[in-house]
Amino acid sequence: MPIVSTTYSRRSFLKTTALAGGGLVLSFSWLAGCTPTDEELRTLPKEWFDFNSYLKIGENGVVSIMSPNPEFGQNVITSMPMVVADELDVDWKDVVVEQAPHDPAKFPDAMFGQFTGGSRGVSSKWKALRTAGASARQMLRSAAAQAWNVPVEEITTAAGVLKHAASGKSARYGEMASAAAKLPVPKDVPLKAVKDFTIIGTSRKNVEGRKIVTGKPLFGMDYQAEGMLIAMIVHPPAFGMRPKSVDDAAVRSMPGITDVFTISTLPNDQERGPFDVNAFPELVVVVGRSTWEVMKAKKALQVSWETAPSASFVVAGFGNKATVTVPAGLEDTATHQARMESLAARPGRVVRKDGDPAGAFKRAAKVIERSYTAPFLAHNCMEPMNFFAHVTADRVKVAGPLQAPGFVEPTLAARLGVPADKIDIEMTRMGGGFGRRAYSHYLIEAALISQRVKAPVKLIYTREDDMSTGIYRPAYHATYRAALDADNTLIALHVKAGGVPESPLFANRFPAGAVDNYLAEDWSIPSNITVGAFRAPRSNFIAGAEQSFLDEVAEAAGKDPIEFRLDLLKRAMAKPVGTGNEYEADRYIGVLEMVRDKSAWATPPAGVHRGVAAYFCHESYAAHVLDLTIEDGRPVVQKVTSAIDCGIVVNADAATNMVQGAVIDGIGNALFGTMTFRNGAPEKTNFDSYRMIRMREAPKAIDVHFVKSEVDPTGLGEPPFPPIFGAIANAMYKATGKRLYQQPFFGEKPVLG
Repeated sequence: MPIVSTTYSRRSFLKTTALAGGGLVLSFSWLAGCTPTDEELRTLPKEWFDFNSYLKIGENGVVSIMSPNPEFGQNVITSMPMVVADELDVDWKDVVVEQAPHDPAKFPDAMFGQFTGGSRGVSSKWKALRTAGASARQMLRSAAAQAWNVPVEEITTAAGVLKHAASGKSARYGEMASAAAKLPVPKDVPLKAVKDFTIIGTSRKNVEGRKIVTGKPLFGMDYQAEGMLIAMIVHPPAFGMRPKSVDDAAVRSMPGITDVFTISTLPNDQERGPFDVNAFPELVVVVGRSTWEVMKAKKALQVSWETAPSASFVVAGFGNKATVTVPAGLEDTATHQARMESLAARPGRVVRKDGDPAGAFKRAAKVIERSYTAPFLAHNCMEPMNFFAHVTADRVKVAGPLQAPGFVEPTLAARLGVPADKIDIEMTRMGGGFGRRAYSHYLIEAALISQRVKAPVKLIYTREDDMSTGIYRPAYHATYRAALDADNTLIALHVKAGGVPESPLFANRFPAGAVDNYLAEDWSIPSNITVGAFRAPRSNFIAGAEQSFLDEVAEAAGKDPIEFRLDLLKRAMAKPVGTGNEYEADRYIGVLEMVRDKSAWATPPAGVHRGVAAYFCHESYAAHVLDLTIEDGRPVVQKVTSAIDCGIVVNADAATNMVQGAVIDGIGNALFGTMTFRNGAPEKTNFDSYRMIRMREAPKAIDVHFVKSEVDPTGLGEPPFPPIFGAIANAMYKATGKRLYQQPFFGEKPVLG
C-alpha cells in the first residue's frame, strides 16, 4: 500500500477560500448518474463539511467532489471525481460533481495549474486527486475511532460506511462528517493498491450527459447576466492588415446599437505569455443590446484597411523569454509551398546525429527518399469563441470557455491594470477546444470592451470570425531518406522537416535509437498567420509522414510492415543507439503486438485493404489497423482496430470514446482538411467550403483495446490521433497501388480508380 504525504492544510484551505470570497461552486451537476433515480434526487444536505479543496461531505452522506480542470468533452468532469471517490471509498451514486473555479492556490501545479490540454488532465492531478480522497477517508476513520474508543487501524470503510467489526458498530460518512472535518489533515495517508480499485477502471456515465442532450445552459454561449450587452468584432479581411479608418455614422443610428470603437488588445510593448497569440492587435468593435442587432450593424460598418508593419514583442513562458518578430506582408499558400520546397532542398539545422549517416548512405545497396506535406488546418470548434466580462473599478468577473485560465490571468491583470486577486475566472463547459481555446485572446478582448463601455458584456465570434481569423495548425513538410544494405537491413535514416512557421520534428522519437546511423535536421519559415496547438501538436503531421515512410521501407525490404517495426523496436530495446530517446520500446512493442493480434492481421477479410501505424506522444502509445474497401471508386473505412497503452484507465467508456473520437477526427482531417490563403485572406470561411468528415464517412466499426497496466495514467486525448493519418494512407496504398504524400489525400487527383 503506497503512502503519500499531503500538502494542503486546513489553514491554507480556509485562507484561500476567504481570498476567493468563499464562492466555490459555479456549475452544479446532479448526483453522479446520468439517469438519476428517486434516491439520487433526494434533498441535498442542509449542512456541508469541508475536508479539502477537492471534496466536502454532507450531514446526510452526500459527497460533493470538485472537478478542478475545465471540461471540453474529454470527460474530466466525471473521471477526476471518480479518482477521489475511489480513494474515499464512497458509493458513486452518493456523489455530486461540481466544476471548480480557477484557483491556483487550491489546485496548484508546478507549471500548468488547471490547464486542460496536452493530454495531461488526469495525469497531472492523479496524485492530488487520490490524496484528497484518501485524506478525507483517514479523517473519517479517525473520527469514528475516537467516537467508539477503538484503535483507528480497526476501522474499515466501504461504500460510504465506517465499520468496527469487533464491536459491531457502524456509521455512515455523514454521521461522522462534522467531527471528522474538525480533525487535522493527516500528514501521511495510505493509498489503495491498484487491485483494490472499485470505481477507477469501471464505466461511469458523464455527469453532464442529461443536461447536454436536453439543451441545458452549460456552455459559454449560454451565459446570461443582468444588463449584459452584446459585442462583436470587425476583423481585418486578411492577416497582415489593420484598420485605417472607420465610418460609423450610419451604424450608430441603427436599432439597438450602443457604441462603436477601436481597441488595442495587446500592445507590442507588453510582455506576452506563451498563449498570448493574436494576429490582430487592433480591432473594430460594435456593441449593442442583442446579437441580431449587433450582427446587422457589423455587416453595415464601413472600415478601410491598410497593411500592417512587421512587429516585435517579448514572449515569456515555460521558463524562457524571447523576442519574436512577426513579418509584414500578405501571404499566400502558393508562396508558402514554393518556399518550403526550396528550404527542404537545402541543408537544415542538425538536431541529432548518431553514427556516420553520410558513410552509410554511400555504401547502401538501396536508398529510398520521399517527401510529405500537410496544409494549415482550422480547429472548427462547434461552439465559436465567446466570453463574458464585467469589469468594474474594484473587481473583474469573466466567464466562458477556455483551456488555460492560469496562463491568461497574468496577461489580463497586466492589460487591465488590476491585481490578479481581483479577478474571478469562471470556467463554463467548452463546445470543443483541440488547443484553440488555450489562446484566449477573446477573453482579453471581452474584458477591454467591458472596461470601455462600463457594463457587463458578452463578446461573440461568428463562425466566419472563428474560421477566418483563428489559430491554425501550421503547414508542414518532411523529407525522409532510408538506406538498406544488401540484406535489406535498415542501416541509416535521415529526416529533414520544417514548416510555416515551425518545424514538426521530434528528433528523439522512434525510429531514433533503433538505427545505427541517424540524422535529424529542421528548418522554419516566419509568418504572420497565427498558428498554435492543434490536437497533438506537430505529432499530428510527423506521425503520418513517418509511418507512411516506414511502410514503404518495409515493402522495399520485403518485410511485413508490423514485423519490420517490431524488429526495429526490439533492436532499440536490446541495444539502443544514442541518448535521449523519449520512448519505451517495450510499451511500443506492446501496442503493436496487441493490434496485430486483435485485428487478426495475418488473415484480413476478403476484399479488405489494410494499413497499420503506431506512434508515441504525450507519454502514451497508440497503434491502429485500418480496414478499407473501395465502393464506387471511393474509400470506405470498414473498421479500425486500436490498441492503446495509456497506463491505468480511469473511466473505461470515456476512454474508449476518446479513442473513437480521435480516429474519426483524424480520418476526416487526413482526407479533407485544408485551409488555404490568398493575399493574406483565408479562402474558406464556413462549412460550405471547409470540408469536414460526414457521419456516413466515419468508420463502420472502431474496436478499441487497452493494454492492462499499473502505470499511473498518461495521455489519452491526443495520442490516438496522429497515427491514424498513417494508417489510412497505408491502407489507401494497398487499395490503389498509389502512395499518398500530400494532405489532404482527396486533394490529390486522381486518388482512386
